[in-house]
Amino acid sequence: MVQGTTSDAGKSTLVAGLCRLLARRGVRVAPFKPQNMALNSAVTADGGEIGRAQALQALAAGLVPHTDFNPVLLKPASDVGAQVIIHGKVAANLNARAYHDYKPTAFTAVLESWQRLIDAYECVLVEGAGSPAEINLRDRDIANMGFAEAVDCPVILVADIDRGGVFAHLVGTLELLSPSEQARVKGFVINRFRGDIALLQPGLDWLEARTGRPVLGVLPYLHGLFLDAEDALGDARVDKAVPLLRVIAPVYPRISNHTDLDPLRLHPQVDFRWVGPGQDIPPADLIVLPGSKSVQADLAWLRAHGWEGALRRHLRYGGKVIGICGGFQMLGRTLADPAGVEGLAGETAGFGVLDMDTVLEAEKQLANVDGELCLQGAAAAVRGYEIHMGVSRGAALARPALRLGDGREDGALSDDGQVLGSYVHGLFDEPAALAALLAWAGAADAGEVDLAARRQADLDRLADSLEAALDLDTLARCMGGSLADVLRSARA
Repeated sequence: MVQGTTSDAGKSTLVAGLCRLLARRGVRVAPFKPQNMALNSAVTADGGEIGRAQALQALAAGLVPHTDFNPVLLKPASDVGAQVIIHGKVAANLNARAYHDYKPTAFTAVLESWQRLIDAYECVLVEGAGSPAEINLRDRDIANMGFAEAVDCPVILVADIDRGGVFAHLVGTLELLSPSEQARVKGFVINRFRGDIALLQPGLDWLEARTGRPVLGVLPYLHGLFLDAEDALGDARVDKAVPLLRVIAPVYPRISNHTDLDPLRLHPQVDFRWVGPGQDIPPADLIVLPGSKSVQADLAWLRAHGWEGALRRHLRYGGKVIGICGGFQMLGRTLADPAGVEGLAGETAGFGVLDMDTVLEAEKQLANVDGELCLQGAAAAVRGYEIHMGVSRGAALARPALRLGDGREDGALSDDGQVLGSYVHGLFDEPAALAALLAWAGAADAGEVDLAARRQADLDRLADSLEAALDLDTLARCMGGSLADVLRSARA
């Protein structure tokens, strides 16, 4: 099990890299995260929903995503409450106190998935959540040491040196664990190091002497590494040529599946900018409204931060707008939530640029889909997924944005051709679809970007880095069993 001293210490990255490393050596390996809290998710082959990081780790292992890889997913709907997803399906909407009482039920689901995975795979790589040293969360913990203790799983502790204070993070975390939990920690990994490692060596020697545990490796800072973000906005950068298109997107409080916009962010001819609270809304050729876990609340946030006026001004001057999932719903006339699915029951006026109305319903729509764009002269293939609780109806839908392979039509394209909306996440992922949408937005000469190829290449780059940086012999002894020979052959 890989646990971290903090959130974003490198747990997801280390598990993904080890999945690829072992899979390349012929090991049947699977990822596992008992409990994940994230608004970026993916649809699985068995029709459920898991954290996006576990879908990426499955890809690294050469597997199709499955709900057992992340049996408990929490999708925050407010600062004190979340949608609770068990084995891929919505089980409840609970506040923090109620979820604490619900944890024994959730843990049963975790152990069921764990048993199925260890029966089916030679190796299961487990990812913790946040830090195991959160004292207030220790009672009924199912995400970190509570799980590791229950199934007798050895632990590797990873820390991010780029944050500073790496030795304090590691020693402090270890000191805050119980004696049995401390015994479970077999070694440390230091992540995102840049500089002369000889200058770090005295600290590594001190750490090993102080704790009696080995440093299993110091991983280099991999500049430009692109991996799907678990939740936080990704920070990968691409050197830009002279941009052909300016694209902006708002960062509202409950933004979800913002990885939809990664192809735009990484495109060398697109000047893409996230616009957060308090930042001026710059002029652009294209505005993209991403998904949202709480559409009415995020719509109110947009209005409070001046986006409604900016959107209308943008359209008056001929700009283009794309709304995805919750962003699509915002573009209609009304958004109704009669059952209080996302908060207080009621109805909110949308931006009214598409002639449609949306009603949130209790049953979530989950599907992997493919199809084609309905843009004039652009029959480009699209492949993605649906995750939404709203049903939209109205005249705007008579001119769809996509025709799906199952015979359905999706989304809407405004009569003036300036506004496009869709429920399909992954709208920009296919190279031809990305090029067609950029051409529609005004960049006819923009080249294609193959996100899938980039993702695979970076997973291999990550695995190569782990092979070079990790003490695989010691790691093999931590993991035990026949994996020792496999990892030694990887070093060779």
